Amino acid sequence: MNRTDSPVLPLSEIDRRLINAFQGGFPVCERPFQVAAEALGLDEASLIARIEALLAAGVLSRFGPLFNADRMGGVNVLAAMSVPAADFEALAGLVNRQPEIAHNYRREHALNLWFVGAAETSEKVESAFARIEAASGLPVYRFPKEREFFVELILEA
Repeated sequence: MNRTDSPVLPLSEIDRRLINAFQGGFPVCERPFQVAAEALGLDEASLIARIEALLAAGVLSRFGPLFNADRMGGVNVLAAMSVPAADFEALAGLVNRQPEIAHNYRREHALNLWFVGAAETSEKVESAFARIEAASGLPVYRFPKEREFFVELILEA
């Protein structure tokens, strides 16, 4: 489902507070959802239900940690593909099913599908890219990191 096809979910004040609060971190403890819920004046079950509703409506594209694989001894590789519009959703689904793919996004460009391969070894990342190429018949263009920049993007809901 495209974002534009997703049902519109009006954001409540608690949804806005939830989105704004958790872009920069989430508790790391035995009951993180309980601790996070208390900070918002909610109970754990209500917080989990709100997150699930925001994901289902497409307001959130994912909810979970982002790992910097190379800092943990692994590898991150930015990649892109030029995908025909008619095949985009199916190919994005194929990319999403690869355990080594951290996330993907659509761009208005000749290279319209961008994603990040992340794994313990460069061989595992390369294997994921090779599976995508074999299944799609399209090349995956690799953009290995030469230099790292930190850009913290926080969007206020």
